[in-house]
Order: sequence, then structure tokens, then C-alpha cells
Amino acid sequence: MPLTLPPLSLYIHVPWCVRKCPYCDFNSHKADETLPEQEYIEALLADLQRDLHWVQGREIQSIFIGGGTPSLLSVQAYEKLFEGLKEKLVFSQGIEITMEANPGTFEAEKFKGYHDLGINRLSIGIQSFQDHQLKHLGRIHSASEAIAAVKLAKNAGFTNFNLDLMHGLPDQSLEDALNDIQQAINLGPTHISWYQLTIEPNTEFYKYPPKLPQDETLWSIQEAGQTLLAQHGFNQYEISAYAQPGRQAKHNINYWQFGDYLGIGAGAHGKITVIKTPAEQSTILRTSKTRLPKDYLNKNKIHSVNSEEIQLEDRDLEFFMNALRLYQGTPFEVFEQRTGLSISHCKKKIESAIEAGLLEPGNEIKTTPKGQLFLNELLEKFL
Repeated sequence: MPLTLPPLSLYIHVPWCVRKCPYCDFNSHKADETLPEQEYIEALLADLQRDLHWVQGREIQSIFIGGGTPSLLSVQAYEKLFEGLKEKLVFSQGIEITMEANPGTFEAEKFKGYHDLGINRLSIGIQSFQDHQLKHLGRIHSASEAIAAVKLAKNAGFTNFNLDLMHGLPDQSLEDALNDIQQAINLGPTHISWYQLTIEPNTEFYKYPPKLPQDETLWSIQEAGQTLLAQHGFNQYEISAYAQPGRQAKHNINYWQFGDYLGIGAGAHGKITVIKTPAEQSTILRTSKTRLPKDYLNKNKIHSVNSEEIQLEDRDLEFFMNALRLYQGTPFEVFEQRTGLSISHCKKKIESAIEAGLLEPGNEIKTTPKGQLFLNELLEKFL
């Protein structure tokens, strides 16, 4: 079947943090006292210029500025960045532009400037409202600073914002976890990302593991937390994403539905569909950029480290690894348009998952409550 160009998003990576958190395995690096803002913005725009041939006439539906800590950069730096972006790209009328931000007072004071530039959604990394847990997690802010930052963001005009929260923290009780959720709800976000702390390789926690709650406590936290969020109108639409009606993250939904996204910045990843002439073979690519900031800023080096084709026989698994995370369901036609495969290619696998009670029957790919609980078992059906 012919591939169809999916919606296109843009991911921008800012690689610096005040310090590296012990649980973090993202591409982040301790910032010096002075950041090379001008040089980095110039590198981002040069990086984008090289990727423009992959836009293929599409508007940008969403932008996500992640990190690291993007809010370390000044308003003036982002002003220059957005001037360059708008010269090279066409923004859709209802574009969602999200910036990750940390609650430190210094960054929070910039919220008004970010909002005036057109950034219309914040994702604030709070993780917990308990000071002792924040200390365990290596965070540089306090609970009171987190609350103040949210209030500053609202005063700056942000009506759409996400709060990041973790659960399953060292020695965390059910009561403590629910108190964190309730405090977040009280601040009036439109979206809450609530996810369990996991110990990842190449992190400090992997070398020196903290004492985490027992499985029985983790299960109780998960069930009670989901119930509390639902009671306050936060519908779970993905494994760790809960949103008020109509406030799901557009950028993340595009990602999970196998949409396209350009990735610029140190260590940024992208996924691009390339439509060629009938005589040529259309393809899907995974891209990645130079990881270390010093190399990314080196004008003598090429930003693109890797551009790897997703082979035809792997496209179905790549699609399902993303789409099965979504609880709202993905129509079969989206699978066909974005993989170039007929849904009949997966018929036996889908039927097996339905018989096991992991997928709902019908004309869309939708996990059952059981499938949501046993996602790894469900994914094994598509290996």
C-alpha cells in the first residue's frame, strides 16, 4: 500500500541542566555559569535548514522544547529562535507549542516572556511536593517553589499546562503518593503526567539503587491514584498521561500514532516519512543528531549522526510499540497510511490479541483494560 504523509511536528532539544538528577537517562549535561546561547540558537537553525527537505510542504502542527532544562535559556534566545523558525516553517493555525520548565524561581520569572513569544503550553517538572523526596531525587527546587512557579505561570497567561509527577519514590507510602496528586490537582493543571520511578542504566540510581516501595504498595498507589485523577476529571489516555477533556498533548499523540517529527538539537531524534516518485521506493527514517553539546556547536562537524531506514518488515512492530500506549484507539486506516502495510498483514496477530482479551474487537487498535495492565505481553503478540 502507498505511504501517506502524516502530520508533522518539531522537537527541539536543549541539553543543559543546573545539575544531573540521579534518575535521569536523558541527554542532559551540567551547565556552566554562562551558556553559549547565541551559538546554540545559530546551530539549531542551521540544523533545521539541513532538514527542510523533509518538510515536504507540510505545516508544523506542534512544537515541543525538551531537555535538559529548556527554561535555562533566556527570553531573548527564544525570540531569535522563533524568528528563525517562522522564516523556515509554516505554523498551523492551532499549533501547540510546549516548553519543559523547572520550578526554580529564576526560570519561573521568565514565564511571561515565553508566553508573549507564542509558547502556549508549559510542562513543569515538579516530581513531588515533599521536600525530602525532592532531595532524594536530586531536584534543586522545594515544594513551596514548585507551587509558586505554577502560580507565576498562570499569572503569565498560561491556561494550558502539564505537571510532571513521579510515584513509587524511595519509601513512599500510599498516603504520600495521593497527597502529591491532590496537591497537583489543587493547582488547576489541564494535564498531569504521572509515572512510576524506574531505575535506568547509566544513571546514579542504577549504581546506587534507592530503597523503593514493595510491589504490593506500588499496585495500591497505581489503583488509588488512577481513581483519584478520574474523580477530578483527568482521563487517562496513555500509560502515564491524564488530561482534562480536550487537553491531551497534541505533540505526544502525534508521536504515539506514528506521526512525523523533525528533531533538532544535541542528541535530538526524529522520525520522517519520505514520499518518492512512483518509480522510487517511499521510506520511513529514524534520525539522530550529534549528542555532545561541544560537538553539536562545532561548525566543522555535521549534526546528523545517523539516518536509518525502518525496514518494511519492522514497520508494524514500530507502529504498535507506540500506538498500543494510547487508550483512545487508533483506526486501522491510520496504520495503513503510516506504515504502507495492509491491516490484513497483522490479522492473525490482532486476532490472537483479541482472543487473549488484550485488544478490543472492531475497526481500530484499542487495548482492553487487561491489555493496558499487560502491555509487554500484548507487544509480544506483534514480534
